[in-house]
Amino acid sequence: MLRWAGIFFVIAIIAAFFGFIGIAGAAIEVAKFIFYIFLILFVISLVMGLVSGRTPRV
Repeated sequence: MLRWAGIFFVIAIIAAFFGFIGIAGAAIEVAKFIFYIFLILFVISLVMGLVSGRTPRV
């Protein structure tokens, strides 16, 4: 998911460089949305891992 956010961010930078402001704005919004979803899922995963109390096998 984080990779997709980075890809949309790069698309936005390239589009802004060439003057496609509408496409750049849309790509930035998609990148932010995907990043926030990633962040929320990461925190939920982290909390669930801590709550379960299981230690990983080495």
